[in-house]
Amino acid sequence: MRKKQSKQHREGLTSLLPYLIALASGILMGLTVAPVGAWFLAWIALAPLWALVITSSKSKNQSSHISPSPHLPIPPSFLWGIAYHGIALSWITGIHPMTWLGVPWLPSLAITLFCWGFISVLGGIFLTIWAAVMVRLGGQKSWLRVLIGTAVWCGLESLWSAGPLWWTSLAYTQSPHNLVIVHLGQLSGPNTVTGAIVAVNGLIAEGWINRRSAADTEEITSASVRLFNKYLATATGLLVTLHLIGFILYSRPIAQPPEAALKVGIVQGNIPNRLLRSSEGFRRAEENYTTGYITLANQGVDAVLTAEGALPIFQRDLMATALVAAVKEKLVVAWIGAFGERGRSYTISLFTFDSEGEIVSRYDKAKLVPLGEYIPFEGILGGIIQRLSPLDAHQVPGSANQVFDTPFGRAIASICYESAFAEQFRYQAAAGGQFILSSSNDAHYTQWMPLQHHAQDIMRAIETDRWSARATNTGYSAFIDPHGRTLWISGYNTYETHAQTIYRRQTKTLYVRWGDWLTPLLLISSGGFWLFEKVKRN
Repeated sequence: MRKKQSKQHREGLTSLLPYLIALASGILMGLTVAPVGAWFLAWIALAPLWALVITSSKSKNQSSHISPSPHLPIPPSFLWGIAYHGIALSWITGIHPMTWLGVPWLPSLAITLFCWGFISVLGGIFLTIWAAVMVRLGGQKSWLRVLIGTAVWCGLESLWSAGPLWWTSLAYTQSPHNLVIVHLGQLSGPNTVTGAIVAVNGLIAEGWINRRSAADTEEITSASVRLFNKYLATATGLLVTLHLIGFILYSRPIAQPPEAALKVGIVQGNIPNRLLRSSEGFRRAEENYTTGYITLANQGVDAVLTAEGALPIFQRDLMATALVAAVKEKLVVAWIGAFGERGRSYTISLFTFDSEGEIVSRYDKAKLVPLGEYIPFEGILGGIIQRLSPLDAHQVPGSANQVFDTPFGRAIASICYESAFAEQFRYQAAAGGQFILSSSNDAHYTQWMPLQHHAQDIMRAIETDRWSARATNTGYSAFIDPHGRTLWISGYNTYETHAQTIYRRQTKTLYVRWGDWLTPLLLISSGGFWLFEKVKRN
């Protein structure tokens, strides 16, 4: 009886093993981003899931004992996706409680958990689709599986980033700590870095799979050991080669001609969001941003950048503010965050005020924030939650293909959440944008969200080869050079002003010129090789 119970216990543990492995490796991938920032784990954290998926598909077709759970290859991948995306996006929970918006404590908790869970489940579905393709093609040769797995992953990330809910590309696990590999983004955007991570993990997994297959059949030979070592050597060689390419790009000097110099000042107003609806909040915002503007103007800056929604009022009311009055007095250009109008709706906008205090250009935020400006299933939740805005009107996004002209030439404009969407920056750089102006308000969330946001801005600066000025409400404001190096970064929940010289650039990286050409190339080549191998077998 005891032997039977012991056997059942072992079988129970064995059946749970794939789930534990998937959960652990997904957690490891989640630790690669802020606040932990263990970026190096990204190069091994996908390999266990890869091995699970492939060995499961093999055992399903071959009555093998390679996998402890041959009938359930998909649920472990779903768990991996939820673990990674859930941990990386856990900063969303910082929005609770929303009592300052009039939402009771328990409904606030329920809404927050629903939206966090919804986005995490999307990550699980992403991994489930990827695993399903790998299971379907699991009988292919190892090198072809690596090619197919990399291509499908990049293709799925491209599809996901085309929608409204996007943040957790594998590429951003390397920013800001591994700037060398992030430079691969200059070749074909963030999917270049993502593809590198997936390919290295795939090679490591394939080496383990081949060695494990030999062990299960009791046929470990010097040939199988050499095969295992070959895959590990290939993974190492690929990792080193890619870093060498990135280092070459990283080492290129940055031209800084005096005629291209632009001294930009940043004001971090530090206005808590709970005050946005009050007259006291507006008074403090007007005072802080006006004082900061005057301070920077007296330092001889060419222009001053403010945060998203720095003055939480409509465009028609801006002209009567003390800040615009200071612009007319000091004759220094200002980029002011406020609310634009579009019929009976409004936009979150960045306005250019020239030295005479007149609005000469406007950029409207095109990507709205989940759980705030954009709510999944808004038709259901809209009646019980108010948007994170001091206005009662309906918010609408700006058009996708905007340009932002300033007295200093065309700029690349970004407002808050848009930092995650590389294509927004690529389009504006290709259209002549010479420097990046990023205006944000991350005060809704936990402290590590602004750190991840800064990491996204670093990637965009590298991919477009542009200097970047980033102004936020509560932190982290920063200046970034085209190699992704942070020249200055603010404190958190502090009032600060800072001036830095950046340079206008008209260079165009391969990514800016051609977009993401690598993903279609991977998909076409992997599909072609797969068909060739299938025909050859038949």
